[in-house]
Amino acid sequence: MTQQPSQNYRLSAATGIDRGDRMYQQDQVDVIPHPRIPGCLLAVVADGMGGKSGGRKASDQVIMIARQLFGSFSPTRDDPAELLRQLVRESHMTIRMTAITSEQEPHSTLAACLVTPQRAGHIIHAGDSRVYHFRGAQMVSRTKDHSLVQRLVDQGKLTEEEAQNHPQSNLLVGCLGAEEDPPLVLHRIERLEVGDSLLLCSDGLWHYFTPRELGTIVNALKPSDASKMLISKARQRARGGGDNLSLALVRLDTLT
Repeated sequence: MTQQPSQNYRLSAATGIDRGDRMYQQDQVDVIPHPRIPGCLLAVVADGMGGKSGGRKASDQVIMIARQLFGSFSPTRDDPAELLRQLVRESHMTIRMTAITSEQEPHSTLAACLVTPQRAGHIIHAGDSRVYHFRGAQMVSRTKDHSLVQRLVDQGKLTEEEAQNHPQSNLLVGCLGAEEDPPLVLHRIERLEVGDSLLLCSDGLWHYFTPRELGTIVNALKPSDASKMLISKARQRARGGGDNLSLALVRLDTLT
């Protein structure tokens, strides 16, 4: 658990990861506090795909590149949006090079959020790993999946409820390592308020919850306890058929 005090608030964070009912763990997750600047951190979730080792290699590469880029990032000098775009581009190219030099076909999703000392949130994603923004228990926004079923929802051909359990819910139209370049769409939260939470998670977790349930849990518990409860409930609801699942949870709390 990470806590970074800054002025009259602190950033509290926790991660959670579980293999689920799969033979191999291909998710990776990290919350990286800035090495020099309080109130600044980068949270990343990567859901690897491509065989027992290919997917894990891809998600490991995403986390490695995130750490490298953020280690030299200066919030007073550098553009947070450009850092996130660079994270997507470099991760994508690295995974593509791995595919060329091996017999594997590694891919990965990405959900990343950079919080600056000015309390702005900068979000980027590729695939169906999500970033939720909650104010208290209420969902303010979430990223839209780069998936076939999300396209069908956008076209009015499926409801959100139907999409949740659609048999083709795992078909992605954008991710890292695919032949086509991944999307570079960014979302900016102008100002995070005390009591706000940012939940980054793979589909192995969000698949089992409504936004209302997620908001209630992340608002009621401190991040470390909320992470444990979310993973426990997801495992129960999977009933022995669960995917890898991972999450990073960041919250702005008052100083006590």
